[in-house]
Amino acid sequence: MRALLQRVKNGRVIVAGHVLAEIGPGLVILLGVGPRDGEQQASYLAEKCANLRIFEDEAGKINRSILDMGGEALVVSQFTLYADTRKGRRPSFTGAAPPEIASPLVERFAELLRAEGVPTQTGEFGAHMLVEIANDGPVTIWMER
Repeated sequence: MRALLQRVKNGRVIVAGHVLAEIGPGLVILLGVGPRDGEQQASYLAEKCANLRIFEDEAGKINRSILDMGGEALVVSQFTLYADTRKGRRPSFTGAAPPEIASPLVERFAELLRAEGVPTQTGEFGAHMLVEIANDGPVTIWMER
């Protein structure tokens, strides 16, 4: 499982011209699922995302988690995080899990993040989404489990 975290001032997902999800300060988490991923990977990454200290404290030091600062999360399924570009000019996505594995794991990850205490919204699995991100910093962190 791969997660690309972006610290944001705000973020939202638009599907078919309608705002599906919208958050204020917090994290937009682009989440990719591999074919061998399961509960263990989802649980590890949810706990890590909730507690990772990547927000500034009163002194301007990066020392607070999303929980510490009362932020929100927006989880967006992103199979393209498994793109393989080693051959040719067109990426291969065969390293990503099929939808029947990935969809429930993306939802499970969001549930686990909520269980950690992070208000969490999601995009729409398999939909063409317009994802708007106001990256803060910018701070972008890659995590894999």
